Amino acid sequence: MSLQSHDHFERVKHVRRPKKSTAERARRQKAQKKRLVALGISQETADKLQPLEIRTLLKRPLRAKQALKGKGLA
Repeated sequence: MSLQSHDHFERVKHVRRPKKSTAERARRQKAQKKRLVALGISQETADKLQPLEIRTLLKRPLRAKQALKGKGLA
């Protein structure tokens, strides 16, 4: 059997990475905001942050907590 004969390999074209739904995204963002509040950051401050900022802060939670307390936002 030569390598050029691909008849024995079935390619599954319909299997793709699923798209993120709006509801799932909102659920994740809500959970991430809740984690920030649990760290000691005020709810008002967490509500003002953009989703990208929230994710960045959650990557290094202790540093984020110290930085926001230094700015008087926590």
